[in-house]
Parts: sequence; C-alpha cells; structure tokens
Amino acid sequence: MATGHLSRRTFLVGAALGLSGCATTASTLAAAQPKPAASARRTSPNEKLNIAGIGIGGQGHDDMKNCEEHNIIALCDVDWAYAGRTFKKYPNAKQYKDFRVMLEKEKDIDAVVIATPDHIHAVAAMAAIQLGKHVYCEKPLTHSIDESRKLAAAAREAKIATQMGNSGQASEEVRVAREYVKSGAIGPVREVHVWSDRPIWPQGIKRPSETDPIPDTLDWDLWLGPAPERPFNRAYLPFKWRGWWDFGTGALGDMGCHAFHPIFRVLDLGHPTSIEACSSDKQSNKKSDKEKITPETYPLASIVRYEFPARGDMPAVALTWYDGGLRPARPPELEEERALEDGGTLYVGDNGKMLGHVPIPEARRKELGQPPKTEPRSPGHFQEWFLACKGGEPAGANFDMASLVTQTVLLGNIALRTGKRLLWDGNQITNAPEANAFLSRAYRTGWSI
Repeated sequence: MATGHLSRRTFLVGAALGLSGCATTASTLAAAQPKPAASARRTSPNEKLNIAGIGIGGQGHDDMKNCEEHNIIALCDVDWAYAGRTFKKYPNAKQYKDFRVMLEKEKDIDAVVIATPDHIHAVAAMAAIQLGKHVYCEKPLTHSIDESRKLAAAAREAKIATQMGNSGQASEEVRVAREYVKSGAIGPVREVHVWSDRPIWPQGIKRPSETDPIPDTLDWDLWLGPAPERPFNRAYLPFKWRGWWDFGTGALGDMGCHAFHPIFRVLDLGHPTSIEACSSDKQSNKKSDKEKITPETYPLASIVRYEFPARGDMPAVALTWYDGGLRPARPPELEEERALEDGGTLYVGDNGKMLGHVPIPEARRKELGQPPKTEPRSPGHFQEWFLACKGGEPAGANFDMASLVTQTVLLGNIALRTGKRLLWDGNQITNAPEANAFLSRAYRTGWSI
C-alpha cells in the first residue's frame, strides 16, 4: 500500500495498525521438474574436495577462506580488480571470468561456492548441479521463487550436497532458543518480530541517466548475466546492486534468510499463508519534494507481516519484519539499561518473551537456568556441507530448506511490489492471480536455467 512521505514514527504506527488478517489453509510445497543432471563424484571421508569459487571479490573471498582445508582449484569473477586479492591469495587456482567456461574446462571440480550478486545465483547453481557438482550458494538462494523451486528439485534429483550461506543456522544460539521454546519456558509462541539495520546501501532512488566508462577489468555483459541490459553506471556495484529490483532482493533478501531460518527451526514453521506489506515509497530531501520514486529500487523502509498456520499443538504465528530503521515496540520486560540493538529477533509467548535466544528479563533467565540440551549440535556451517559432500547427512540449510526460507522472503518482496495482502497456498497466490507473474522472471537472450 502507498503511504506517501511519512516520518518513520508515523509510518511505524500506521503500518502496524494497517497490517491485519490471516489465512489458515496449507498445502504441500510444489517442486518443479528438474532437467537431467550428472552424478556427483564420490569422495572418501579423508579425501580433499576440489572446490571452485564463483564470485570471489566480496563475500566470496571469506567463503574461500572457509574452504582452505580443501583444494581450491579454480576461481571465477567478472571483475578481476575487485577479485584481485582472492586471485593473489590462491595463485595455483585457474582464473576465469565466465563460470560457464570454467565449469566446462575444469573437469575435476567436485564442488562450487557461489557468492555472486543475487540475480546470478540460480543460473550459476543450476549449471553446476547439471554437471553433478555439489553447491554452496550465498543467501538468498535465488532471485525468484520459481528459481528456488527448480534448484531444490534439481539438487534432489542429482543427489548432490547443498548449503545456503546463512551461517547462523549452525549456531549454538539457534539450538538453545529451540530448547527454551520446546521446554515451555515462554509458553506457546504466537508472535515473532524481526528487525534489521538494512539497507546500508542506496534505495528509493531512480535509475541514473548517465553512462559511466566500463573499467577495463570488468566484463559488464557477464555481470548483467540474465538481467535486462542497461548501460554501466557505478550506482550498481560493487555492493550497491542489492537495492535494485533487477539485481538484488533488498533488505529483506539480504538479511531475511539469516533471520528467518532460525525462526523456522525454533518453531517448526512451514510456508506462510498470508503476506502483506507496507513501505515508505516516496523520497524527500526537501519538504517541498513530492516526487514519487520509480519502480527501479526497493523502498527506503518497510514492514512485512506473515501469518503461519498452527502446527500440531503449536499455535498460529504472526511474524513481522521491519527494516530501514523501523523496529517493534520496546518490550516492557527489557531492563531500562539494556538497549534494543539495531537488529534482532523477539519471540512473544503466552508466558514470557525471548530476545534472540535469551528469555527476558535477566532475572527470568536466571530463574529458568539453561534448558535441557536436547538438540544435536552442528560441527559448523561449512563443515556440515563438507560432510554432506562426502556422503554424510544433509546440511542444515540444504536447498530444500533454503528454498522454503527463500520463498518466504521473496513473497514479502512481492507483497511490497503489489501493495496487496497475498494469500499463499504453498504453490501460488490464490487471491491476486496477477501477482503470480512475480514468481518468476524473464532471462536475457543467452541465459537460462
């Protein structure tokens, strides 16, 4: 819904009052039919994997560090200046600009790590899956809901090991939070509030009219990949692409998978049944400026509300997301001297509240003590994937789980885009058929999954 130019305080209050309603129907998650894929090479538990990186200039640089116990044999990035430090760190790895060329030439690759901008995730991951490569892909899994379904189905068919890059899912804190809830420490949970300091990049802006010179080290056509062609401008990269609809998935896409996956695990959530959103959709640098933002970028701030149905003896849950500096009301249980951080998760139960993985106030946490340790612990986010690559149990953020969480995040973006309350049956939007057009996206000629 459009809100005009509002103060953050006015927007927060009005948005909270305006979000309403819950559908309670549920259905099974639809799975797309995958294309045939090659089988993954079998590796013994003591054997090192041959790993390739796709998108290694930013987050990919840190991901490669986490893979150093294995053989890093190939590296790919479309911007060789941005990726220079990673190329330098692993001088024995073959260097490429086009991941398709790399995957074709480097037959010994066992697994790939993808940390490109969001719009490249699906095409890179599917190319690797169809060659039988294990895949680690940064969050969100894909740029569209249709892509996430296809990746999950193809990975399942190929019997490869997968993991999405939301490392917090492997943490001790997630397990403790689940143990508190399962022990009844705060009673049945009916509300969860999640907030983020994102965006920390430009949003609510128009497409630039200028064309900047393309750096010699950048292949702009490869950077665009499946996205619609447009002239190069420094407004898009290296980090600012997140705010553009064609390339990124906004604040919700950036941090939603980090924040939502633990909640799904703690509360055994499936798909939501109702999604609605409101946003600050006008920009004003001056009081007289009433110019409406074009649909090129995500809004300056938003609130998205999801409704999840009851599960067994667990009640229905309302999950509310806040970004752009917005946040829920400060819980009265929080001690006056304790700050409400820039990002966090608040569980609201019938008998108490939990901030992150800790019951509040501190006196209540001390009274409860630590919950019984009933949840299996993780060896580490990357270690989960490595073990799965060698025939172990599926990783905690494998593509089936990652697809569910990613679809939930992206449904929030569709609600932002349409300004409508959406009813979701796990397969399609049932009350606004025209919104189903946003479940998928068109690819530029020469690109597909």
